[in-house]
Amino acid sequence: MTEMALLLCCSWAVLLYSYVQAYENLALLKPAWQSSTLWSDTADRAVDGLYTDLSEEGGQCAASSLGQTTAEWRVDLGHVHSIHHIAIHYMTDSTTWDKENAVKQYRLGFSVYISNTTDRQEGVLCFRDTSYTRSTIPNPVYINCPYHGIYVIYYNNRTHPPYPEGYSGYAGNDLCEVEVYGCPSPGYYGQNCSLECPQNCQDGYCDIVEGTCFGCEHRYIGSRCTHDCPEGLYGSKCLQNCSVTCGEPRRCNIKTGHCNGGCQVGWTGVMCEKGYHISINHERRTY
Repeated sequence: MTEMALLLCCSWAVLLYSYVQAYENLALLKPAWQSSTLWSDTADRAVDGLYTDLSEEGGQCAASSLGQTTAEWRVDLGHVHSIHHIAIHYMTDSTTWDKENAVKQYRLGFSVYISNTTDRQEGVLCFRDTSYTRSTIPNPVYINCPYHGIYVIYYNNRTHPPYPEGYSGYAGNDLCEVEVYGCPSPGYYGQNCSLECPQNCQDGYCDIVEGTCFGCEHRYIGSRCTHDCPEGLYGSKCLQNCSVTCGEPRRCNIKTGHCNGGCQVGWTGVMCEKGYHISINHERRTY
């Protein structure tokens, strides 16, 4: 049993090492910000590449002020990047990382967001801790996060009591290093970031592992956006119907929806959406 556990542990370590070698730490030395600061433990310390000393006195960790009900930290990656995973190295306060470690109570319940703005609520939730306890929260924490964005935001709060057992009444970050691994150039995927995303992916971005598109440009569908809209449909995700009043009913441009072959009698407009009739005076009136 011990040999099996050792094998699994080593396999996981080898896999993680290969990922770290394949992807670049996009957060290293990038601008960082936090909602409050304890003494000189500024936000940039969490992206300086130093985390050999996980104590508060070591000068390698960012930390929020004491007695806060919310704690937020973020790093600006500079432009949109495709992200694979995130590694969070916590301050240990120079004590063993076990259930008796008092700083753990401030970490529980944290969330990580990826956003194109500094507002986490405008981004995507990458991870929310709903199950860690003081006995089980690891250090470092590794989070799979296959999304793309500009800002990586770490957030925790103590604003809605009661809290689960083991939680402090206050929130903190206390981050010695936040590593954000992904592709340095947008529009690429694969372990070596050498494969181009399919050309019809929306905004040029795709899943960093599989290369599948998050969305398609107009007129395309499929996991890699390689298929045109079926006849009679057009637009984003091919969800809109061509007009039945087109000169050729339900035949239109698969990108714009403009009718092919003009309009049927009594209809006008690029989508044949305007009806008209001819009066006794031969005047055309639309309706």
